[in-house]
Amino acid sequence: MVEITAGMVRELREKTDAPMMECKKALTEAAGDLGKAEEILRVKLGNKASKASSRVAAEGVVAVHISADGKKGAIIELNCETDFVAKNDDFLAFAAALAKLAAEQKSADVAAISAMTIDGVVVEERRKALVGKIGENVSIRRFSPVDAKGKLANYVHGGAKIGVMLDLVGGDDTLAKDIAMHIAASKPKALDASGVAPEAIEAERRVATEKAAEDAAKSGKSIPPEIMAKRVEGSVQKFLKEVTLLGQLFVKNDKQTIEQLLKSANASVARFDLFVVGEGIEKKKDDFAAEVMAQVGQAKQKT
Repeated sequence: MVEITAGMVRELREKTDAPMMECKKALTEAAGDLGKAEEILRVKLGNKASKASSRVAAEGVVAVHISADGKKGAIIELNCETDFVAKNDDFLAFAAALAKLAAEQKSADVAAISAMTIDGVVVEERRKALVGKIGENVSIRRFSPVDAKGKLANYVHGGAKIGVMLDLVGGDDTLAKDIAMHIAASKPKALDASGVAPEAIEAERRVATEKAAEDAAKSGKSIPPEIMAKRVEGSVQKFLKEVTLLGQLFVKNDKQTIEQLLKSANASVARFDLFVVGEGIEKKKDDFAAEVMAQVGQAKQKT
């Protein structure tokens, strides 16, 4: 009789998302054959694609497509569950096709682009087919199509985990690449202060006010309100410089801000889009050992 190891159970569980004991039963029935056990579970639990749709997809890639004239483009984030699948050729081809579609066909949201077609096949059907083929949830998280005011440039970094699309007015290709790389490295939240969320600024102001009050209390000295106000405002302005593209120091020259760099080249940034794979998605962390113990406890209670 084939020994069913914990590693075999875990591998099957990760492929199917089935309960641990169901995986063990299927492996026992299949005499340890992983492929056959997966088929048994698919019969018992239904279609794998629909099962996978409930799983967290926090890995993936950023893909960018820009037209030959640099006037139209799109950046898109396509998610999957594991970094292994993010390197799959079919997954990467789907991401590239979606970026091209988003650039050429304006759509309002993910639902709209999902209803469009690529080579005569509806995007949603292609997504489902890919899920069935690779065995993981695949989801189109977000995308941004752009009609450029200047010329579009892009930079993709870290195995396509970080992607930037930049609309640069004036300047040249070297400047565009430098700024796109800077954005990927420094991750500004907005072009300038007007693009920073008011609540983020207010939160920073509250923190600065509390810190100034705390410092004053530690010093034991009375600080005039007008001085306190200047300190708080100075902290807020420092924060805005750190989170806005124009206020940041250029990564290749920390004596020059991006605003100064652009001015020296008689150029400007109309907009930029920065996508970081999985940003803001809470990744599910399975505690396999804890689950085993829970299953053992349940089994003991039944005996």
